[in-house]
Parts: sequence; structure tokens; C-alpha cells
Amino acid sequence: MGSGRFTPFEVAQMAQISCILEATAEKPGNVTRFKDASDMRYTHFLLSAIAIGPAFEKAKDLGVGEIIFSAIRDTHRFVHCNTNLGIVLLLAPLAKACLEGGEWETSLNRLLNSLTVEDAIFAYRAIRIANPGGMGKVKEYDVQEGDPDITLKEAMELARERDLIAREYVSDFEITLSFGAPELLKNWEKSGDILDSIVQTFLLLLSEFPDSKISRSRGEEIAREVSSRASEVLKEGGIYTRKGRDSLFNFDLFLREGKLNPGTTADLVTSSLFVVLIEKGPEDFLKKL
Repeated sequence: MGSGRFTPFEVAQMAQISCILEATAEKPGNVTRFKDASDMRYTHFLLSAIAIGPAFEKAKDLGVGEIIFSAIRDTHRFVHCNTNLGIVLLLAPLAKACLEGGEWETSLNRLLNSLTVEDAIFAYRAIRIANPGGMGKVKEYDVQEGDPDITLKEAMELARERDLIAREYVSDFEITLSFGAPELLKNWEKSGDILDSIVQTFLLLLSEFPDSKISRSRGEEIAREVSSRASEVLKEGGIYTRKGRDSLFNFDLFLREGKLNPGTTADLVTSSLFVVLIEKGPEDFLKKL
């Protein structure tokens, strides 16, 4: 797909739409329009979607790190909990790449390979503002130890084995482009319901890739168990069958009772939504919403 066919304002709108649609879908274990968490509400996610608009409208002129920092700083003006750090980390390079000329994949690869130390410094500062829970501590370039002296891609390379978002930066967004976006589009064409399509895509991603947020906070074994349970829901048909929906309901209860939030999977759904909107155009994709 050729990039550069949207204005910065349109790209910002698609980033905001992706955030709102992802938060609205009834994904198991996540905050949704009908289910709040103890420390955050659905309205926090709507406010966060609005807050990122100005930073993404400037994506063509800002570096990736500056986009991340500006979006998280603006979010923190309205929301004092971490609603969108992972989303912003994923959407920043995607948004900037689609404003450049040439093919999408080429622009994205070039952009990721040109990330700088300054990008890393801005991203680290954004992470400290968002203050996400369950990050743990690492030996090298821990985000709480101050500004790094390596590029943002090098920092992501160090984290790729423990974080799916970092893995996206060093794999040219393989999960988003090869799994998430195609699955979302397939389900949209099959079901005709964007919110159901988001849930089914969420289940597929969770079944294939143990959630980083869960593995960091609760351990890899529990993260793999959650992925296994997501796979079982899909085997029952997921959103497409009565048995699958019953299984999905029970899976949601299991996650909420265990305080297991597959937040990284939700972030990857958002980046997948953004890619589909860019590739298909928001008017055609959303006209049946």
C-alpha cells in the first residue's frame, strides 16, 4: 500500500478512532464500555483517545520519540492512570510512516532503522510519566535509571524477549501486519460487525502470543495458561457460535476474578485497527458501523 495519501489530521483521526473502537469492544479481561476496573474507567480511555490527537496531527514534523512523549504528556493532563502507553508506542511509528511517500512497509522499515538516541530519551520520559505497573527492573538501561544513550530501536531490541511491543519495533511490526490486521479484516468481512471482529481478533492474538502485561506481572506460566484458554474459546467458535460466546463469557469471568488483564494484546488490536483503517480508508471500512 502506498503511504502519504492521508493528511496529518486524517491520520490523527484514525489513531483516535482506533483507540475508541478497541476500548468499546467487549474484550475479555479489559475495561470496556460496560465494565470498569477498580483503578480506571471506560471514560478514561475515551479521554485518552481525544488527548493523543494533537501529537499525532504533528506526526509528520515530530520524531517518533517526540510523538510518544507529547501524546503521553497530553494524556496525563486528563487521565492520571496508564490507559494508552502501549498504544502510543505502537501507533507513533505507524502514523509517521504512513505520512511518508512510498510503500507502507518500506517507509516503516526505513523509519524504524533511523530511530535515534533522542527518540529513546523522549520515549523513556514518556514511560516515566505514564508510570505503568508491573514493569519490573532490568540490568541494562532500566527506564527508571534516567535517559538512555542508545537508540530507541536498540532499547527495544534489549526488551524484545519480554515485551511484545518491543518485538514489534525490531520485527517491522510483524504481529500487527502479518497477524492482527489480516485477522481483523477477515473477521470484519465475515461478521459485518466491527466490535465482534475486534473481539475475535483479540482472541486470536492472545492465543498465539502470551500477553506481556500478564507475563511481567504474574509470570510466564500464567500468561501461557491465559493463551491456552483463549485458544479453547476459539475452538468453540468464538463470537460466531453460541457455544463460543458462552466460553467467552466464562473466560472473561476467569480473567476478571484473577485480576488478569491482557493489556498488551489490546494494544496490538489497536495498532491492527489503525493499519486496516489506513489500508482500506476509514469511510469504506466504517460505513456499515
